[in-house]
Amino acid sequence: MFKLTAKALACALSLTIAGLAQAAESATAPIVIKFSHVVAEHTPKGQGALLFKQLAEERLAGKVKVEVYPNSSLFGDGKEMEALLLGDVHIIAPSLAKFEHYSKGVQIFDLPFLFDDMAAVDRFQASPAGQGLLSSMEDKGITGLGYWHNGLKQLSANKPLYEPKDARGLKFRVQASQVLEEQFKAVRANPRKMSFAEVYQGLQTGVVNGAENPYSNIYSQKMHEVQKYITESNHGLLDYMVITNTKFWNGLPEDVRGELRKIMDEVSIEVNKQAEALNQGDKQRILDAKTTEIITLTDEQRAKWRDAMKPVWKKFEGEIGTDLIKAAEAANSAN
Repeated sequence: MFKLTAKALACALSLTIAGLAQAAESATAPIVIKFSHVVAEHTPKGQGALLFKQLAEERLAGKVKVEVYPNSSLFGDGKEMEALLLGDVHIIAPSLAKFEHYSKGVQIFDLPFLFDDMAAVDRFQASPAGQGLLSSMEDKGITGLGYWHNGLKQLSANKPLYEPKDARGLKFRVQASQVLEEQFKAVRANPRKMSFAEVYQGLQTGVVNGAENPYSNIYSQKMHEVQKYITESNHGLLDYMVITNTKFWNGLPEDVRGELRKIMDEVSIEVNKQAEALNQGDKQRILDAKTTEIITLTDEQRAKWRDAMKPVWKKFEGEIGTDLIKAAEAANSAN
């Protein structure tokens, strides 16, 4: 009986030691943060994700490990929001067009011809109204950490687009956004929802005839190889909101969360500083490739596009809020 008891005690002691060792290992193991996105690493978003990883692992060495999954390699843009809410990924940076089901106010960023330039975008996003949108979805489990620029969008197609009438009947790829659908319906084009990863093939096969993207997306996804014309319309904004799962974020140790917040603020400044240079560089690469003609609109032609698309504002002002629209318009004038 004594031998059996001793054996049982030894076994229990062994299990206890193993459990303590596992607990100790678990206590010292770094927190893994999965950062998933759908674009190439060369793009502003791709560069931002890598910089966030670099700084987080440098400053929180041993505490944090950031895994970056670019180019829809973990989740595509149709699944990444669901994955975030389930906790399967911890940080994503969807385009602002992806938030209409979570915060109607964020639809403001899809209104065509709202912002005169990226400086106006900066002013609005830094304003109380713009910052308020970052925390507008916390009751739904989403915490906004910052805005990242990609840039102003250009129209691409396989026919030259000088005036709104030139877009009639064309099938344009759009993100899952009612505002963007209405934008193309306003010029009598046919919007087709399609995930970002499918756009090149969609353009190549003729499932869609055109798209809207900043130059960095056009070049990095090789869309210029399957689009003969790009109209430099600067008609809309393609920016991202970097978001995290609220429960995950609030569950981080306070010192880790505070440092990650500082890092995200620094990275956002750097991404936004570099975005314009990346877009202009990719515009030049498209010109050098000689596959695509870039059309520069006259002031009169641009005014026609603006007038054709402006009624979209009225359709959504009830959902977005007139005060928010006024705040965005006010950002066009530096005070």
